Amino acid sequence: MEPRPDVIVDFIFEDGLLFVAVANIGSQPAQRVHVAFDPPFKGLGGTASIPELPLFRNIEFLAPSRSIRTLVDSSAAYFARREPEQVTATISYRDRSGQEFSSTIQHDLTIYRDITFVPKTERNPAYGHSS
Repeated sequence: MEPRPDVIVDFIFEDGLLFVAVANIGSQPAQRVHVAFDPPFKGLGGTASIPELPLFRNIEFLAPSRSIRTLVDSSAAYFARREPEQVTATISYRDRSGQEFSSTIQHDLTIYRDITFVPKTERNPAYGHSS
């Protein structure tokens, strides 16, 4: 396979928080990266339309092996608001020669609903405190 950009969108669960990331897992830079979500969803306590963030509208340049992520919300808050559990991300981008690529990734966020985790503050009582 010829070297090219390969851009994905992934949801990440970390310590009870839900993030969404755009990553170039390919070996070449990606340009003019655009992501569309279906259906749209909200984060940050229901106050922010995540698909409308500039991050998903246009990334002019995304180097190989680079990713950009943003917080969606705590997983508990996301599911309590009954935000979409099935989300499709359609990603379009170009390589440096202008060749266009696109892919669609389906995400089932229900896998994050019942994950048990221990907050960092409970794992390490000194977490967040300065000495």
